[in-house]
Amino acid sequence: MSVSNPYDALFEPVKIGPVTARNRFYQVPHCCGLGHVRPQAHAAMRGMKAEGGWAVVSTEEAEIHPTSDLSPYAEQRIWDERDIPALKLMTDAVHAKGALAAIELVHNGSHAMNYLSRAPLLAPSDITMEAVYPKQARAMSKADIQSFRQWHRSAARRAMQAGFDIIYVYAGHRMTLAHHFLLPQYNKRHDEYGGSLENRARLLRQLLEDTKEEVGSQCAVAFRFAVDEMLDDGGMTWQKEGQAIVKMLAEIPDLWDVNVSNWANDSATSRFEKHEGYQTPYIEFVKKVTNKPVVAVGRITSPDYMLSMVKDGIVDFIGAARPSIADPFIPNKIRAGRIDEIRECIGCNVCVSSDGLGVPIRCTQNPTIAEEWRRGWHPEKIAIKGQQESALVIGGGAAGLECAMQLARRGYEVTLAEARPEMGGRILDESSLLGLSAWKRVLDYRLFDIQRRANINMYNHSHLSAEQVLEFGVPNVFVATGASWRLDGVGRSRRDPITSDQSLPIYTPDDVMQSNLPDALLMPHVLLFDDDLIYMGGVMAQHLVEGGYKVSVVTSASVVSPFAELTLEQPMIQKRLLDSGVTIIANHAVTAVQAGEVHLVCNYTGRIQKISASGLLLVTEKQRHSTLYDALMAMDDPGLQHLELIGDAANPGLLADAVYSGHLAARNFEEPAGEVEQQQFRREIIALD
Repeated sequence: MSVSNPYDALFEPVKIGPVTARNRFYQVPHCCGLGHVRPQAHAAMRGMKAEGGWAVVSTEEAEIHPTSDLSPYAEQRIWDERDIPALKLMTDAVHAKGALAAIELVHNGSHAMNYLSRAPLLAPSDITMEAVYPKQARAMSKADIQSFRQWHRSAARRAMQAGFDIIYVYAGHRMTLAHHFLLPQYNKRHDEYGGSLENRARLLRQLLEDTKEEVGSQCAVAFRFAVDEMLDDGGMTWQKEGQAIVKMLAEIPDLWDVNVSNWANDSATSRFEKHEGYQTPYIEFVKKVTNKPVVAVGRITSPDYMLSMVKDGIVDFIGAARPSIADPFIPNKIRAGRIDEIRECIGCNVCVSSDGLGVPIRCTQNPTIAEEWRRGWHPEKIAIKGQQESALVIGGGAAGLECAMQLARRGYEVTLAEARPEMGGRILDESSLLGLSAWKRVLDYRLFDIQRRANINMYNHSHLSAEQVLEFGVPNVFVATGASWRLDGVGRSRRDPITSDQSLPIYTPDDVMQSNLPDALLMPHVLLFDDDLIYMGGVMAQHLVEGGYKVSVVTSASVVSPFAELTLEQPMIQKRLLDSGVTIIANHAVTAVQAGEVHLVCNYTGRIQKISASGLLLVTEKQRHSTLYDALMAMDDPGLQHLELIGDAANPGLLADAVYSGHLAARNFEEPAGEVEQQQFRREIIALD
């Protein structure tokens, strides 16, 4: 590293108890949908972070006992010695790249479901389990508490045997027994584990001391602690209980990993927390209280902000979950002075949604995440070109940009044609909406890369016909012409167009994004029908409210944007709309427009109600733009060697899906079909003894 590197301070080694981290970059624990079910994929994914320069690489939650069974979700598992070999795959992969391996031990109490184990649920006090299921947790007896301490101690010993360097005690996100004992809303006990803050923190102290005693001088002990619940109804705040607990336990752990609770606040999206380091006001007191190193998060992607946090004495380590997913090579890029090449996290929480769906992690910015083992994908490397020399990519949206960029990286001569005046497609459109400006990073990263490459020629204002495509003389064509929102109301709840007497103007999100809506003075009341149910309906409603429109939302679901439950945003969306005066009519669909009124039908009763409005905005389904592809396919002998439809033109979906589609097409180009299929369906199969 050059002595003139302004970020030298980020690459200083830091001692954590008996171990030393090579720099200040710390991948905090985060779920990934791989866990104990896919140990080889998990090891490869974490190993890639270590290769990218992270000094500490952590697992996700590791269940310590069958009474903390999170099935069907694939977290880590350290129930007994049989789990050690799978965990050792991860520690070996991380150590091979020079990083420390950390494990987050957890008992989830009433947050666990125990669907697989059918074990009794445990909690500080009698309480209904968090999942909607007819089961309650029982108050733990003193014997239960002693058993829990022994389970945690045994798990720490097994973690040490598996090669971990840092072992966590975890009291955060309102998801763990250790945290539940601390919080009065969970802990109604009247013994030495309940009542006063010191009593409620007793178990935390015991777990920390037990773990330190068990691992001795071989491993460091980290404490992950939510210092503030960010609740308005008297929950824990950093100014009171949070600070008191840090003072109480200040020098016991070897490292403090501090954040806020619950998970929706800790992993807030850019839509609701626009600025990086948004947790700093809550955690900056910690280093003033303890002499031990501190790590904290906040979707931090700027090296300058990282440096300021260290120099200002706020943290010793730059913590990251989502930024390390978007770009596993952030540390190495900063060290090499390649700041402009960082794929910055856009804060969309597609990664988080994967956890709720119980599938391997996904990322809008990084399509290679969780594909390191299955497909052999590397986020910074790609195979060189095959026999072909050139390719034409039609469409400069997410799929087209990603495909063109990766083809150019492989060494092909690439022509990228976009019909609109600017590259970007839906990225440009959606990032113009209220709360989604960070999504433009998807475009910025790819355009920056493309514009530096001599083997890509870009053409805007290039709406091509099939004949013009052939005139290019390029034998390999990738069609990424996108999709647009339907104007006829066809969507999830109805497969036929709505009937309309044209007494009301009807619009789609494309009209809003392209500023085709009349002024609010001319169309004061907009009725928005959300039958898409992902994120666009809620975004549109808030965007229009801020633009001065009166908005009513009709949704075929029970809440607005139900998919946003998976991205941890739905309650925030609903609250913000209600606070803004938006009327929400749930469980209804639009069936007709007649005499200036919109007819709504109840999902359950079939009853019709009529709503007056000055305009109708339909957020329903997308229409694929495949006309060009279809025309090329219909030609008898177009002379093309490769023709492929990608992105929304093939399958409308999330922005992450479009990026992945473009990446997949570029990777698979000229690969034997059999090998591609083998990679796609590579599985980790349970071996039978």
